[in-house]
Amino acid sequence: MVRRMTTPHGIARGLTNYGDPDFALYLRRSFARSMGYSLEMLKKPVVGIADTASGFNNCHRLVPELVEAVKRGVLAAGGLPLEFPTVSLGEVFLSPTSLMYRNLMSIDTEEMIRAQPMDAVVLIGGCDKTVPAQLMGAVSANVPAVQLVTGPMMTGPWRGERLGACTDCRRFWARHRAGELSKEEIDEVEGSLATTAGTCAVMGTASTMACLAEALGMMLPGTAAIPAVHADRLRAAEASGALAMRLALRPQEIVTEKSVENALRVLLAIGGSTNAVLHLAAIAGRAGIDLSLQRLNALSDETPVLVDLKPTGQHYMEDLFAAGGLGAVLRELKPLLHLDAMTVTGETLGERLERQGYVDHRVVRPLGEPIEKEGGLVALFGSLAPRGAILKRSAADKRLFEREGRAVVFTSLEDLSARIDSPDLDVTPDDFLVLQNAGPMSPSGMPEAGYLPIPAKLARAGVKDMVRLSDARMSGTAYGTVVLHIAPDAASGGPLGLVRNGDRIRLSVRERRLDLLVSPEELARRKSELRPRPKRGYARLYWDEVLQADQGCDFDFLRLRPTRG
Repeated sequence: MVRRMTTPHGIARGLTNYGDPDFALYLRRSFARSMGYSLEMLKKPVVGIADTASGFNNCHRLVPELVEAVKRGVLAAGGLPLEFPTVSLGEVFLSPTSLMYRNLMSIDTEEMIRAQPMDAVVLIGGCDKTVPAQLMGAVSANVPAVQLVTGPMMTGPWRGERLGACTDCRRFWARHRAGELSKEEIDEVEGSLATTAGTCAVMGTASTMACLAEALGMMLPGTAAIPAVHADRLRAAEASGALAMRLALRPQEIVTEKSVENALRVLLAIGGSTNAVLHLAAIAGRAGIDLSLQRLNALSDETPVLVDLKPTGQHYMEDLFAAGGLGAVLRELKPLLHLDAMTVTGETLGERLERQGYVDHRVVRPLGEPIEKEGGLVALFGSLAPRGAILKRSAADKRLFEREGRAVVFTSLEDLSARIDSPDLDVTPDDFLVLQNAGPMSPSGMPEAGYLPIPAKLARAGVKDMVRLSDARMSGTAYGTVVLHIAPDAASGGPLGLVRNGDRIRLSVRERRLDLLVSPEELARRKSELRPRPKRGYARLYWDEVLQADQGCDFDFLRLRPTRG
């Protein structure tokens, strides 16, 4: 049973305030009985189930099945399962971007956990921003919680090739832009990329966050990589429901400095999404933990890339599942991890890893035989990024790591769209493409636009990669020499907004530097005016409270220790 104690449990928790607690409980039972519950059921501990199914979220198509499986687990363990809806974020169905609404979902999740009578909660999420939103909300509410993910898609065939969303989406679209694929062929590819329910089939943001949820200790071991359509996914849901009935630890006892550092190690070892740096910083901030980009660099220098998955490798999430799942990765990383970190099962990570498991070293390399000796991500600092920027070096062309280039500037997403394929665009392969006003303070709310397309005339000439810089994000399924999350962003008056066509920029991954080679006097002359503020609704709250990328783009007032007092 959940937390045996004398304090109220089940539907007697958190009574509506009418000034008479006995009346409130009497009235609550009365209305609950109208739904057909017996008094015996209403005496049981309550496990809430956050239901994020939505017609606008393809990744969550099988959530109703998962809800029913969680209910089985709760009922078998002697509890009363009650599902409740929250905001659902379908990545490709939201405008201007899902990140803008991640914090809204976290508020919804936190408040519904806190406001409704539940002794524990199972959080069902999958699509990119849903899992971090749920973890952020759960850490703030601090009610015993277990995360359950929807799981990745399976791959599908096309003309003898194995395809999976969404790295292959980008690969084939680049070929289409370069004139290598016809309209008819790209239409065929479109119908073959995402053929089952679930999240992207590669180590994109959704899969990365599933792995980090398990690494943090907030998920049942062995469940991050189970494909969405596999029967084990339903068994994991049932087991999560049963686990919720015996939870003894609260999220803030699990999400600690040690578990956050373990998650960072895993992020680096799996070659995970750059988005995860934002999300992990936001989750940690809810527990009063600051995620240091300098610490990220220190860990990256000593944490090798072990997982050979797209977009940086050759395999897919279903292969990681067959190769031993995240448990195989954790066992290889064991000498580098804080083994005394607690997990949702009540065990330490070390106790969990004492159990042996299968590993296919073609997919998960041994610690001594890595794919790359250094981690997949690195933070850059300098006059163009005083508060940092992120490069996924495991997905980039190392020949571009040490160079100086001429800036070709796009002042907005609209400007980028209008000019990137113009035959008159003054650009060479050695230039640096710079996108401004796509960060958290911009009207676009920091979309996944950092993966600037190669200009059409260069793509047709065979150029596959070039240095691209922005304050935007990049899908975890993307690849290339793309510097992201430049902070402060352009819209808040950061140096990125002062770059002009023809300026020289120096990139040095070796020195962790990104510098704008323009004098301070000239930059002072370029200072832009303050941005206009939206006048109403959630957008007003967003732009009043959102923090920069190095603090996870959370709302300041939602952090355990707000920075603005």
